Amino acid sequence: MAKAKEVEKTFEESLNELEGIVQRLERGDVPLEEALVAFQEGVALSKQCQDTLEKAEKTLTKMMTENNEEVPFEESEEA
Repeated sequence: MAKAKEVEKTFEESLNELEGIVQRLERGDVPLEEALVAFQEGVALSKQCQDTLEKAEKTLTKMMTENNEEVPFEESEEA
């Protein structure tokens, strides 16, 4: 039977899942094979979160530009 198309997770759901994966991996008690799968999932979730943030930034910039109120985003120095 064909699998139904997965509904894309919200940013918050993806971020929470990513944080859970990081916590599991940081504990260090995950078997290697499971850790590799979790790491791959984490990378995919991280990319999804980054894409969502970039899309939001572009949308906000566009909206602000249309209102002649463009304010450039500055990267946080807390990295």
